[in-house]
Amino acid sequence: MAGKVMKAVRYEAYGGGSAGLKHVEVPVPTPKRDEVLLKLEATSLNPVDWKIQKGMLRPFLPRKFPYIPATDVAGEVVEVGSGVKDFKVGDKVIAVLSHFIGGGLAEFAVAQESLTVKRPPEVSAPEGAGLPVAGGTAHQMLVSSAGVKLDGSGKPTNILITAASGGVGHYAVQLAKLGKTHVTATCGARNIELVKSLGADEVLDYKTTDGAALKSPSGRKYDVVLHCATEVDFLKEAVCAITCNPQERQSGIFG
Repeated sequence: MAGKVMKAVRYEAYGGGSAGLKHVEVPVPTPKRDEVLLKLEATSLNPVDWKIQKGMLRPFLPRKFPYIPATDVAGEVVEVGSGVKDFKVGDKVIAVLSHFIGGGLAEFAVAQESLTVKRPPEVSAPEGAGLPVAGGTAHQMLVSSAGVKLDGSGKPTNILITAASGGVGHYAVQLAKLGKTHVTATCGARNIELVKSLGADEVLDYKTTDGAALKSPSGRKYDVVLHCATEVDFLKEAVCAITCNPQERQSGIFG
């Protein structure tokens, strides 16, 4: 698609918020040997995206401007690099783009073959685009940090998941229930039935007294706390809620 242009949204400096975003026309990118070119159907935004724009992550994720934000995308393969083996034109896929390059708020984007997967027909483009960062974060917290075995072979574990109806939280509930876990979750009142439907054993309205105290309705102490809320000071309550039995593994994981 050399020589063609596309519509995109980008910013040219740190800060600025929504006012700093500009609608532009730029050349359609050309895939390298190990990349695929996608016609995007859906893109999701994560907290990391506004943190990058604000400059909060500058030491770790420095930007080259102008920059097209967003990395979690779903779309259709329209061109493949010469070394790509697993994808062909017409494939529906989900991909996570590099945070250093970005590109999700555009009509087309290039993705590495190694960071692209085929999207099952029963998964919509918006559902697929919401998966990479949120789902990956939930998986990392549960498996790498908390040691939960998703095949159900691990020891019984009591887990508290805050903000369980949010992006990371709703994946964390579903993944946790693949293991040998009892899940207590917090969310707003309007989302209690949703979180129950995801598999949570107990659900607390975080605005109630027991919810604010992270108190398990069944009186359980937690082996693991997955804190998926943002900008919420809950450390004191979490420490009180985690089991104090020195024979049991204790984990406090902050998302």
